[in-house]
Amino acid sequence: MGSKGREIIGMDVEILLDLLRRAYCDEWLAYHQYWLGAKLVKGPMKDAVGAELLQHATEELLHADMVAMRIIQLGGTPPTKPEDWYKLTNCGYDAPDDPFVKTLLVQNIKGEQCAITTYKHLLDLTREADPVTYNMVLQIIQQEVEHEEDLQSLLEDFELMIGALK
Repeated sequence: MGSKGREIIGMDVEILLDLLRRAYCDEWLAYHQYWLGAKLVKGPMKDAVGAELLQHATEELLHADMVAMRIIQLGGTPPTKPEDWYKLTNCGYDAPDDPFVKTLLVQNIKGEQCAITTYKHLLDLTREADPVTYNMVLQIIQQEVEHEEDLQSLLEDFELMIGALK
């Protein structure tokens, strides 16, 4: 990292790197959860849900890229082994073992809510301390909020459809 770029950070860089590494792990696990869920989804509205999950997977991968680049800019190294993702994750991983539409939507809503909490914490820490990380996190959290809204809307549509069939 450039020396001036490091100078502008008003917090312990190692603490920031630890938080960013954890967010990086979350993004990779979210990517895989979404991507595989999109392939396995079954039930009513599966095409719409699968398309949404695939779009979210693509965006989670972009988030992982953004976070990785920031870790490197700060002089750190992103976790290099997938097994470390489980050790460092904030949000965990809900395997799409039950590919039913509602189950996948509920699992992924939970993941998005965790991501929003994680990034809100990073926003609070970096607001005054690190404008570069703050702006990156602001971009990511905006998409995470959209993801939660998208998934909750699909779940609501699913529930209305099931209710109408009864």
